[in-house]
Amino acid sequence: MNITSVTSVLFSPTGTSRKVAMAVADGCGYHNSCVVDATYNTPSDMCYKEHELVVVAVPVYGGKVAPLALQRLDAMRGDNTPIVLIVVYGNRAYEEAVAQLDVFVRSRGFVTVAAAAFVGEHSYSTARYPIAVGRPDAADLADARAWGRDIAAKLARIESTQSIDVASLKEPRNPLFSKLRFILFVLKQRRKKSVAKPMVVVDADKCKLCGKCVKLCPTGAIATGDYLHTDTSRCIKCCACVKGCPAKARTLDTPYAPVLSQCFKDRKSPTTIL
Repeated sequence: MNITSVTSVLFSPTGTSRKVAMAVADGCGYHNSCVVDATYNTPSDMCYKEHELVVVAVPVYGGKVAPLALQRLDAMRGDNTPIVLIVVYGNRAYEEAVAQLDVFVRSRGFVTVAAAAFVGEHSYSTARYPIAVGRPDAADLADARAWGRDIAAKLARIESTQSIDVASLKEPRNPLFSKLRFILFVLKQRRKKSVAKPMVVVDADKCKLCGKCVKLCPTGAIATGDYLHTDTSRCIKCCACVKGCPAKARTLDTPYAPVLSQCFKDRKSPTTIL
């Protein structure tokens, strides 16, 4: 195939999906490269032809593609266009996300030629409860670039787009005890009569009223001038405001952080298929 360009299409509130997508696109080595970022709004033009390669990268929330990502990417259209699927998850499990994304892009005229699951620092990760801190790290991004080179080599060998079976992507296993412990914890939480939902809390004494959180929020859940509050009906728990607050004034209050940190410590490597 004569691929003339690569476009990275992404939704990435905390930047992890962006890093992986950019590394893969860089590894592909095509001279014409651009980025379409759907994190803060819905892009106006996302139509692609057969000679273009698209790399789409999205985060995983609870084993599925972040719902807002699919909303923002709904206008994507391909014309037998080769596409690379990337989901980024927080070291627990990506479950249905790859298959879900595959169905989404196929229904819009794309042909899946490669797919992968990379690990990114979990949205709930903190200094006290670390979950895949700093990932994707240098090793992950090196793997992403190497995979990009493999993708370009594959496309150069074939004459037309050939779809892959994403079901052959093997998800890394979690230790049985850790998996069971997490499942029991989730069931216990669901059985409670009153379950406190995860929510962003602001320390008024630390907040400098700088307004950076407003710019970081992908849903407009924080209003200019009202920095001490977060609209829970809009908040998607991405923690972009938490991780990006220069004063460390924002935290996500959730009972899931400790158990995720305890149960999913083992490093998972990226998984890829071509």
